[in-house]
Parts: sequence; structure tokens; C-alpha cells
Amino acid sequence: MQICFASHNENKVKEMNEIMPEGISIVGLKELGVTNEIPETGSTLEENSQLKANYVFEKYAIPVFADDSGLLVNALNGEPGVYSARYAGSERDDNKNMNLLLDRLSNHSDRSAEFKTVITYIDQKGASKQFKGIVNGIIAAEKRGSNGFGYDPIFQPSNYDETFAELTQTVKNQISHRAKAIYKLLEYLQLNHG
Repeated sequence: MQICFASHNENKVKEMNEIMPEGISIVGLKELGVTNEIPETGSTLEENSQLKANYVFEKYAIPVFADDSGLLVNALNGEPGVYSARYAGSERDDNKNMNLLLDRLSNHSDRSAEFKTVITYIDQKGASKQFKGIVNGIIAAEKRGSNGFGYDPIFQPSNYDETFAELTQTVKNQISHRAKAIYKLLEYLQLNHG
């Protein structure tokens, strides 16, 4: 069975293929010939994830899953949230995003936050299901570590002294918001397609 992962990130696609059960292969948007960015016009992670999955299913009528992730900081009323990737402007710039977030948090004692991923899966019949993964933590006072991407250098998960960017990939893959959502999807696929 082939499932499209609605992503242009070839590393993410490769990673997905490594953890999929036998008999399920993952193709990315590149393999389908999709070169444009799929518009993310929703106001929530759930809506954006659904929009991306719908886009692929309507065009290609194949099983698909799409994810959308965001960092939600309590003292900033859930910012950057749905705008996490472009928090500091229309260009995706991880450093500018982190600097802006650290600046906006500088006068707050509450540094609690959560990372959230929402995956939308649409099967070959067009039935849609969503899976969520959440990891709680705090925003570190400064960037630490060089592994990972996005806000990883400033997000310190609960019960850990390291930021996501200081943890090994193995540990991060076990505890991250994306991993939690993906394992829920995998469980569902094994139950329904095994």
C-alpha cells in the first residue's frame, strides 16, 4: 500500500519510510510532481493539516497524511501557534523566530509552553481522521544545542534538563509531539490495514 505524506521535506519522507510497518510505503509531494507550496490558510493547526491532506486527496485520489505543528507559549496567549514557521516574517527563518520569541518573553516569569502536532489521514475511500501529539515544557532563557530545527534550541521538554536541540535524535523521536502523533497514526494503520 502506498500513502502520500504531504511534505516537500525529503528527510521527513525518508524518516517516515523507516518507521512504517511492512507493506506500507511513503511517497512525498516531489514523487507526485507537486512543486508548489500547499496553501495553509486555516486559523488552527487542525485546519491546516486538513487543508493539506484534502488538497492531495482531491487531486490524486490516493491515501494521504499531512501534518502541521506549532509551538504554543502560555504567557503569549498561544503564540506563535499556527504562525510558528513564519513568526518573524513571511520568510522562514528559525533564528529570527527564536529571537523574536525570546524577546517577547523577556518580561514574563511564566515560560511554560507546549509543542503540538496534528496529523490528518485520509484513506482511499476519502474518510478522514486526525491524530494529535503534544509535549509540554518550558522556553529556555537562551538557545542551546545544534541538533534539530525550528524552535528546538529553546524548547526544553518537561522532565529533561536539555533542549530538544541537545537531545539525541533517538530520544527526541520517542518523546516529541510529532513522534506521538505519528505513533497514533501507525497504530491506526496497523489496525485498519494490517
